[in-house]
Amino acid sequence: MRVGTFVLAAQFPGQGQGEALYRAVRSAEVTEEAGLDSVWLAEHHFVPYGTCPSAITLAALVLGRTRRIRVGTAVSVLPTTHPVTLGEQAALLHVTSGGRLTLGVGRGGPWVDLEVFGTGLEAYEKQYPESLDLLMRWLREPAVEGPGGRFAFREVPVVPRPSECLTETEGPEVLVACTSPASVRMAAERGLPMLLGMHVGDEEKAEMISLWRQHARAVGRPAEEVLGAAHVSAGVCQIADRRADAAETLLKAMPGWLKQGLDAHVTVDGRERRMRDPLAYTELLCGLHPVGTPRLCADRLAATSERTGVSRFALLVEGSGDLAATEENVRRLGAEVLPQLT
Repeated sequence: MRVGTFVLAAQFPGQGQGEALYRAVRSAEVTEEAGLDSVWLAEHHFVPYGTCPSAITLAALVLGRTRRIRVGTAVSVLPTTHPVTLGEQAALLHVTSGGRLTLGVGRGGPWVDLEVFGTGLEAYEKQYPESLDLLMRWLREPAVEGPGGRFAFREVPVVPRPSECLTETEGPEVLVACTSPASVRMAAERGLPMLLGMHVGDEEKAEMISLWRQHARAVGRPAEEVLGAAHVSAGVCQIADRRADAAETLLKAMPGWLKQGLDAHVTVDGRERRMRDPLAYTELLCGLHPVGTPRLCADRLAATSERTGVSRFALLVEGSGDLAATEENVRRLGAEVLPQLT
């Protein structure tokens, strides 16, 4: 089982953006110090829900600050960038880090980001599969030309080629964030593992993995690829000597952050949004994920793995909003939970 941290660079009420980003970088460094497997970096634009606007850029910094752990984007939002731009950045980090980058991509939402970056609502509603296919070609082929439409360009060489990595023969691992049957099918048909969100429980995640396997088999993906796909489950982790104390830490801090962060999202076309109740959502997360004593946290992770088949976890550890508490949380995850899983 491989356990890593999920870092949003969340800006809690009363905090500055620099404080949130410093905590994010320090969380990544402590992730390696604590003996964990990986760190996953989120990307958001124009909202305090997450103050990192470029997961791939922050990944570059973290790869430079660490030596062992894998660094993943969770996720790089594909509709707001050009696939070749993202592909070049991913290839560069793959080669220079010795293959430690995992590129997680996602569709994002119908946010004002699409207006600001000039890609438009079409990039979100219709062109996501086309963008993903172009990205994958860039990461796997020596030369690429645009297929037409939005991405019409003459053939150009891929520089640097991911295959030039001295310790890895293939390109960076790519995952797709999946929240719907359509996104599950898109990932499965391409043989790409899924990043499963923290808002759903084990039963729904197991159903999504079963659906992924059905679609992968239907298009003739190899059996070893279907059964061996290394999906990642996102969750929340807060450790304390008593479960009530761990839950209290999150219930005090997270609702304010969630309300402030989610309220700041603006749709590009004025469509109505349905907002989660911040307190109820925090309570849901405490019930779904490893929140409690080290033994409870280990049992919860083991149970999720058994029910779903997932063996990789990306755990949000900054739910307290406090740097010292976050560092302690990560260290306890490595020292007191991880040994019980191995």
